[in-house]
Amino acid sequence: MRERVGAIIERDGMVLMVRHRSKDSSGRHVGHDYLTLPGGGIEGGETPSDAVTREVAEEVALQVTHASFLRRIEHREREHPGATSLFYVAVADGSPRLGSDPELTCDCPRLVGLEWIPAPRRADWLGEHAWSHLKVRPS
Repeated sequence: MRERVGAIIERDGMVLMVRHRSKDSSGRHVGHDYLTLPGGGIEGGETPSDAVTREVAEEVALQVTHASFLRRIEHREREHPGATSLFYVAVADGSPRLGSDPELTCDCPRLVGLEWIPAPRRADWLGEHAWSHLKVRPS
């Protein structure tokens, strides 16, 4: 099971999402766009808290000042089972900037933008359908 982290960064009732481009049948990132929380895989020897700090810096160029664990969501129904540990994250002042994904081996863009969307209520992150907020189609 792949262990991941996701950062809930809220401002003024909005949550920061990273626009990703999916792979098509050729294996290149030229498919449809979707939005996810800043985050990614936990590397060997890394704690989930360390991983969320690193991923926020890589993907949105913000410095985490505090990360508070919220919950872990298992993804058993997916093609590649795993789990995402969600953190409410406070960041230093500054505007997010689109970063990169150093794990990506192809020359096609995977991270293609940032968007602020209306934030789910805290109860929604804790509910049984919280996974539906982890990957959403842009409007």
